[in-house]
Amino acid sequence: MSGLFGLDAFSPKEIAERVNNVGVAKVHLPVLSVVMLGILAGAFIGLGGLYFVLIKSDASLSFATGQLLGGVAFSLGLILVIVAGAELFTGNNLLAMAWAEGKITTSQLLKNWGLVCLANFIGAAGLALLVFLSGHTDMNNGAIAEQYIKIAQLKCSMPFWTAFFKGVLCNILVCMAVWMAFAGRTVIDKAVAIIFPISAFVAAGFEHSIANMYIIPLAMLEKAFGNAAISADAVTWFGFLGNLVPVILGNLVGGSLLVGLVYHIIYRRNIAKS
Repeated sequence: MSGLFGLDAFSPKEIAERVNNVGVAKVHLPVLSVVMLGILAGAFIGLGGLYFVLIKSDASLSFATGQLLGGVAFSLGLILVIVAGAELFTGNNLLAMAWAEGKITTSQLLKNWGLVCLANFIGAAGLALLVFLSGHTDMNNGAIAEQYIKIAQLKCSMPFWTAFFKGVLCNILVCMAVWMAFAGRTVIDKAVAIIFPISAFVAAGFEHSIANMYIIPLAMLEKAFGNAAISADAVTWFGFLGNLVPVILGNLVGGSLLVGLVYHIIYRRNIAKS
């Protein structure tokens, strides 16, 4: 218990052990708990996306200012996930560490990823419906609705490999934010650790699969039932899936291979052998 208290951050080696232990605990959660926590995470990330689009709809901001402020605002999503507690697919890519050490099986790993990803979609898309019904997107003379459609149009028309590599880069930063949050002992520690990597990926325009599960469905609702007069020919279910597949694959590679397995090799490989 004494290791949980103090003012100093956990070391990277201690973080690796904590990530492994949490990974084992995650795959043994009851299914209902995983689904409910996954729905919460999808909604939490959606709230970060709502905050981001609100800022981006302000045409008075320069490009860099809008991206930076929007990225800081989007950090709300992961702060809610880490501090309030939820199961996020992109963060759970770090379960690859426990898998590489043999502490969880391949079937447990894939079951967690699949179940959490589906629950995240329910939470994110459900929030999109609630936001649409609330009339939130009519604010700023409808500029918010138009911004959702513009963002979704770009995402749905993005080439496969562009979306894939943006997904890779995104989840490197997301998993580094989760990793560093494990170093913290207080809410402030965790929030500070999260804000910089998350705002960086958003400002750089990288692709987060769960955020897209909120933004694109909301844009589809605006296109079908809203009042925004803006072209959105790519914002369809086909376009949505055309974005989601490469981004999910990219997120998996970035989080599990380039963060989780890299840190496994650095800190846990010899322990796994022994």
